[in-house]
Order: sequence, then C-alpha cells, then structure tokens
Amino acid sequence: MAKKTPLTEYDSPWKQILQLYFQDFMLFFFPQAHSEIDWSRGFEFLDQELQQVVRDAELGKRLIDKLVKIYRIGGEESWLLIHVEVQSQEESDFPKRMFVYNYRIFDRYNRSVASCAVLGDDNIDWRPNQFGYELFGCTVDFQFPVIKLLDYKHWLPELEESHNPFATVVMAHLAAMQTRGDRLQRKQQKLALARRLYEQGFEREAILNLLGFIDWMLTLPLDLEREFKREVEQLEAQQSMQYMTSFERIARMESLLEGIAVGLKLKFGTEGLSLLPEISRIEDVEQLRAVLTGLETASNLEQLRSLYQPTTDTPREN
Repeated sequence: MAKKTPLTEYDSPWKQILQLYFQDFMLFFFPQAHSEIDWSRGFEFLDQELQQVVRDAELGKRLIDKLVKIYRIGGEESWLLIHVEVQSQEESDFPKRMFVYNYRIFDRYNRSVASCAVLGDDNIDWRPNQFGYELFGCTVDFQFPVIKLLDYKHWLPELEESHNPFATVVMAHLAAMQTRGDRLQRKQQKLALARRLYEQGFEREAILNLLGFIDWMLTLPLDLEREFKREVEQLEAQQSMQYMTSFERIARMESLLEGIAVGLKLKFGTEGLSLLPEISRIEDVEQLRAVLTGLETASNLEQLRSLYQPTTDTPREN
C-alpha cells in the first residue's frame, strides 16, 4: 500500500468548505459571476448528477468536482449549472476533461454551463484555460476562467485583512505548500492562522469550520500536534471557546499506536517493537488503522512495513 500524501487529502477539506460557504466562494474567486446570480432563490448541489456524468465520461474520480444549480438575475425560469474544479496536481488532460464535463452536463440538462477552475498546484506557469481543435473548417474553442492560488502569495496583506472565509482557505492552502519540508514552520503557521480567526472576531461556527479546514491542510507529526493543541487551548481559554477538530484525531492516533505496540510485541516480540519509532511518524489515521489490521495477517516485519512505506512510484511527499 503506497503511503498517502497530503496532496491526496486536499479533497475532503475543500469539498466541505466549498459546500459550507459556496456564496462566499463565488464572491471571493468569481465576483462578476456572483453579481449575476439571484442568491435569494437559493442554490442546490447536484453531486449525484455529476457522479453520473463522470461515470458516463469514463474519466475517473478527481480531487474536487462540484456541480451547483443556481438562478440568474433577470430570468424567472432561467437557471444554469456551474461546474467548479479545484485541481491540486498538474495534469496534461485537464483542459480536455473540463470540456468533456461541460458538454456532457449541457447535453444531459440542455442548460448553459459555466465551468470554472481553481488550480492549487505548485507550478506557477501551468494555467490551462482552453481546449479546442480544428478539422476541415470545423472549429471547437472551449475557454474557461481559471484561478491560480499561487498568485495570492503576492496579496497576503489583503488576505490577512479579509473576512471572507476563503481568504483563510487560500492562506492555509499556501501554507501547506510552503511548509512541505519544515514541520516546525508548519506548526507556527498553523497557530498563526488559528490566532487570526480569533482576533478577527469570526463567529464560533465559522471558527470551528475554518479551524477544521486548517487542521486538514496542515497536518503535523503527533508530537507537534500535541504542542499545537496546548497552544490553541491557551488561546481558547482567553476567548472562552472550545476547539473540536484535530484533538479527537490525536486521541484516535494515540489509541491506534497503543494497539499496534501491543500487537507488535505479542506477535513478533521485542524485534517487533523496533518498527514502532517509524510507525509513530505516520500522520494518517487510516494508515495506522491499516497497520493495526495488517498485524493479523503479516507473517514477518517486512510484510508489515510494506503497508506504510512509500513505493518507488509514490508521489513526492507534501
């Protein structure tokens, strides 16, 4: 089993925060489109419909795909589907996929479809915004708006002052990319983002939602996570607020590590405990659970180690 990297874990926090704050998402990234939507009529996420389109297109599961039914200002019966992409890895077929999704959705619903992309990768020059071809006088030219999160590195002061939830989202995403090789710096940036939420006076629900996003994006080794927990608890004591996200995960990780330690000793004796230091560095709860389950069938330590060591073709670690 290849080791999961944080890049593959970006989908969960983005999906949740986009669904919680879709109107803020549009205002932050696509303000012109936001101004043309009749928000008084609400909006609807069409996840099941999009899953069917994806299956039909045989393009596989991607990091973020959201299909949202909205209503435009000025048209009582008019509505359109906005297809939102948050792409965190460079991909050569990405423009083609955007085109295929767009026309598949149009064909299914016979409604206008706006496809928008938010690119969270680390290649500043990768900005796909067009797909097309020409053959015998027949021309296809599909263009779509693109937001590049790396561009916001130049607007950090503006992000700091913004009360839009997606200012925090962008800062957390950029911090996760910047601190890939420096976990201590990651902890410091994670704490700074948490402190900012309290100082800006966000409502309790918003703080908890955004802290949850920050926690998912800026994962830490268990020892640094404990330090972060203590410092946030001190911060919360001043604000009379309780943080309820990563600390439950810490408790689960500690429980799993205890179970793994017992299993290693019972099955492999003191030799088995030699794996404990490297297993303790695993930051993924599901991976720890896989190791604990794997203890039942592993006949030697190398088989067990293969459950969490990266393979040679594993993507680079975040």
